[in-house]
Amino acid sequence: MTAIRAVLMRDLRLAWRSPQESLTVIGFFVLAALLFPFGVGPEPQLLARIASGVIWTMALLAALLSFERLFQFDHEDGTLDLILLAPAPLETTVLAKCLAHWLTTGVPLIAASPVAAIMLNLPTDGIPVLLAALLLGTPSLSLIGGIGAALTLGARRGGVLLPILVMPLYVPVIVFGVAAVEASLAGLTARPHLLLLAAILAGTIPVAAIAGAAALRQSAE
Repeated sequence: MTAIRAVLMRDLRLAWRSPQESLTVIGFFVLAALLFPFGVGPEPQLLARIASGVIWTMALLAALLSFERLFQFDHEDGTLDLILLAPAPLETTVLAKCLAHWLTTGVPLIAASPVAAIMLNLPTDGIPVLLAALLLGTPSLSLIGGIGAALTLGARRGGVLLPILVMPLYVPVIVFGVAAVEASLAGLTARPHLLLLAAILAGTIPVAAIAGAAALRQSAE
């Protein structure tokens, strides 16, 4: 826990000193949601029907903007070598960095999602379920993205390779996240879909820790 806290606080301080990355993610998310009605038309019923899918897709694409740098800076300045030599398990460091990524990108995206929902004419009854689904689903996005960032660390054109690796793994999260909102708007319970998102998160945590740590060790060799 001490190692997790140290890495987490370090990454949060760095993000606080250079907030451009988080602002870029939020700006992309809001602007993409704002521009989307210009492509499909301003019909309120159409926008309401596709709003949840658009918000989830924009959140995914916005999160992808920052994954490449998750370990890149530490790799370039030698910090990663010190982390690998530290007595703390590397798996805990991977989880701490993924948590820091979620706090600096996932949480702002969740906070901005009601604005996007209003712009896309999502019924107000669906906004609480949307927030709950994002709260359960966006940590999985950060964890899966952490695996991809570790696998592509040091690779040529890693920024192009990373989305190809992780986007297929995002499909279950997107499907159940959108289904939860759609079920709520249809008068059905969203609980099964939210429980599935929670199950995906519970399964992704150990997988991301083990796979991310193994990829980082491989990249250091």
